[in-house]
Amino acid sequence: MTLTTTLRCALVTTLAAALLRPVLATAQPACTAAPSVRDATPAQVRSHFKAQKKTVLTFMGYSGAGYQDPAAMLRAAERVLARYQPAGTVVNSGATAEGIGAVYELAVQRGFATSGIVSTQARDKAVALAPCVQQVFFVQDSSWGGKLPGGQGLSPTSAAMVDSSDVVVAIGGGEVSRDEFLAARRAGKKTRFIAADMKHKPAIDKALQKGLPAPSDFRGALAAAL
Repeated sequence: MTLTTTLRCALVTTLAAALLRPVLATAQPACTAAPSVRDATPAQVRSHFKAQKKTVLTFMGYSGAGYQDPAAMLRAAERVLARYQPAGTVVNSGATAEGIGAVYELAVQRGFATSGIVSTQARDKAVALAPCVQQVFFVQDSSWGGKLPGGQGLSPTSAAMVDSSDVVVAIGGGEVSRDEFLAARRAGKKTRFIAADMKHKPAIDKALQKGLPAPSDFRGALAAAL
């Protein structure tokens, strides 16, 4: 092998390694530390965030229903995060891993602190928490959230979510997101809605299992309410 050939091989190896580094970095798990977890009332959750003196940026959307286009959801979330400074902002959501929970990894990669507010139903049913949520508040609740029956306001979990948020961004969303988003808007919070479809096939299967017609609109309950 000539010196020129050796130098060319070394250059190719160096360039290949440089190109692979971002791919390998992306493949590595972004978050491995266990979150700080505590039980809290809505008032305690609100006091925690007030003491931090940071903007609480809350993302709402689909969880178990998932997203038909997860990549588009993440791109929309990235555009939102780009407008905020990590030093003065906490990225908040519903703590669990599915659906909108993917936003937590984006937030941590950009240096944001993250938090989650979730019903004790999640713990009782062993629902997985998002790997990149750093602080989790379990709120004692007999439901997953949304409105209480009989027009008695929001459930404890949803009350904690709305009261603790300064900015609410919903990327799609079902019934619980609808109730929380509309309550946040009525309370004068800064709100933004970004349309997104839930996964089509599970939604169709769910309707058929209930003996209902297959849906043709997958934009969710929140979109229908706006």
